[in-house]
Amino acid sequence: MRHAWRANDVRAAEEALMRTVPEGALMERAAAGLARRCALLLAERGGVYGARVLLLIGAGNNGGDALFAGARLAGRGAVVRAVLLAPDRVHRAGLEAFQRAGGRVVDTVPPDVDLAVDGIVGLGGSGGLRPNAEAAVQLLAARRTTVVAVDIPSGVDVDTGGVRGPAVRADVTVTFGCLKPALVVGPAAAYAGEVELVDIGLGPWLKAEPALAVPEWSDIVSWWPKLGPTSEKYTRGVVGIATGSATYPGAAVLSVGGALAGPAGLVRYAGTAAGHVLRQHPSAIATKRVAEAGRVQAWVCGSGLGTDDAAATEVRSVLATSLPVVLDADALTLLVNGAMADQLRGRDAPIVVTPHDREFARLAGGEPGDDRVGAALQLASWMNATVLLKGDRTIVATPAGSAWANPTGTPALATGGTGDVLAGLLGSLLAARLSPERAAVAAAYLHGLAGREAARRGPVTAPDVAAALKDVVPLGGAT
Repeated sequence: MRHAWRANDVRAAEEALMRTVPEGALMERAAAGLARRCALLLAERGGVYGARVLLLIGAGNNGGDALFAGARLAGRGAVVRAVLLAPDRVHRAGLEAFQRAGGRVVDTVPPDVDLAVDGIVGLGGSGGLRPNAEAAVQLLAARRTTVVAVDIPSGVDVDTGGVRGPAVRADVTVTFGCLKPALVVGPAAAYAGEVELVDIGLGPWLKAEPALAVPEWSDIVSWWPKLGPTSEKYTRGVVGIATGSATYPGAAVLSVGGALAGPAGLVRYAGTAAGHVLRQHPSAIATKRVAEAGRVQAWVCGSGLGTDDAAATEVRSVLATSLPVVLDADALTLLVNGAMADQLRGRDAPIVVTPHDREFARLAGGEPGDDRVGAALQLASWMNATVLLKGDRTIVATPAGSAWANPTGTPALATGGTGDVLAGLLGSLLAARLSPERAAVAAAYLHGLAGREAARRGPVTAPDVAAALKDVVPLGGAT
């Protein structure tokens, strides 16, 4: 897994590292990595020599990184120009090196730019771009100029991933030392483009706890339950699915489909859409009510269940068990009026809730806002539940205070029923005895991969995502 650190913690690590190396060494390391990536991009367009590069330079070290990188590119024959957006606060050593290498300072964005480097603001930035920077960035965007951001896209909120005003939309962000939250979570993540991490020796100096973790494929594989010669359907885990209704039978079919793609060995369905489920998934065992379902190791409850008295009875029946529970969709709506508060507070077994933003607002009393990680952590603490806050960069937050940002999301999943598939897969992972945290992270990760795989084949529907899960899940823990 990878981690992302907050701005203050990165600054503290940089200051500690700088005390151990010659003056300017850290900036030279960063500039070398930045110049290398710019050169690779230019090589794809005909080469570095003669290429036209524009640096947008703000105050401080971020601009210094860009100027030193510009000097390296000029030394390789590129025509490098710089617009100084804060001339009185420019990094002097960087500017001198840039000009010695043949770089030129210009007052306006020239008409001929092959590559632009965003060195406007770095970790210390707050709010959107200032008007002069915004005008330059808009001009480049109108020309569809390739943009490389230095450390983070200027104008985004580093610690939350919020975007409160005009900001740079980069094609590539070259970040130094470690990831920052804005590169992996919230609206800002989409502004970062492709992210390249340059090692400048910062790792040992990052003493603070990271803001969040980002899972990788190797994590999912290592967590996946392993099959052995004695494995059978009951030892693999049995998941109960209490979803769907006569009005919304599709929710039942999709959530069972998601569960069948997971590691559990058996699915027991409980609900009034049993006929629809068995026609689509004959391997499931179906009953009418939770109380009749038989023994399971985890429950999924809510999708398409409705909000009437019968639905509330099923939610209460699930909560009355001593098993891990996934609460989704209508089950979340039934929690809002507080009628089940006592059952929630009295539970020792894990709960995972899977709200989208509107459901989150009903549960928490307000939208997640710019700080989606902070909002999810607050709800997790308040509910004593693991929260899977759905979105393009889905957040998983735990009551213990850990947070994850899922890197595999895709807009293709923004279609009806895909959340039902996710809930079923999550329940299957819980039934297979993964912890709520790992189950939620793995479900979000694989769900995103399935969305991408389905999109590769054509327009995406929820059944396509359920089908694609079988192509992306680990096979018994094997790669």
